[in-house]
Amino acid sequence: MSWFFHVNQGSNQQPPVMMPPSSSSSPSLADFPSVPQGLVPPSLENLSCTSLKSAAGREPLPLSYVTLQEQRCVLSWFLSWSTAQRERFLQDLLGKAVPGKVCTLLESLNTLQVKDSPPNIFECQLRLWTQWFESWNEEERNSFLHILEERDPIFVAHFYRGVAGTAGRD
Repeated sequence: MSWFFHVNQGSNQQPPVMMPPSSSSSPSLADFPSVPQGLVPPSLENLSCTSLKSAAGREPLPLSYVTLQEQRCVLSWFLSWSTAQRERFLQDLLGKAVPGKVCTLLESLNTLQVKDSPPNIFECQLRLWTQWFESWNEEERNSFLHILEERDPIFVAHFYRGVAGTAGRD
């Protein structure tokens, strides 16, 4: 639904009636309906192209355009990664999901390497992934995991087993 529907629903007034355009070729202010008194439009943060359910708070708010594009980008990379790269990504994801667990820290240390050569594309992708992930809120992170699960449920099952395996371990 459009923003206009939300505005009209929020007030108990009838929607404004459109007047036929005047005979001049360009519209004038008189051609537009008047704004109901006391009506304040929502901020830009609250505008979306989603159903009324999300606006009413029954569903999570939609992702921002930037976050959605970042997530699509990471998913695209993920789908092109080799098995070894996906395993490295899994370890990185586990480290982000349960930060501070010694078992994930030790596994992350095993992936560190000192090189004289510049980073490869995969390493650059992981750096961008980390920057983006850190800027996402919890809901956006969960949304990414849901999108990833739709594409590769086996990978996400491994992730959940890995998270469960850290329970009770320091």
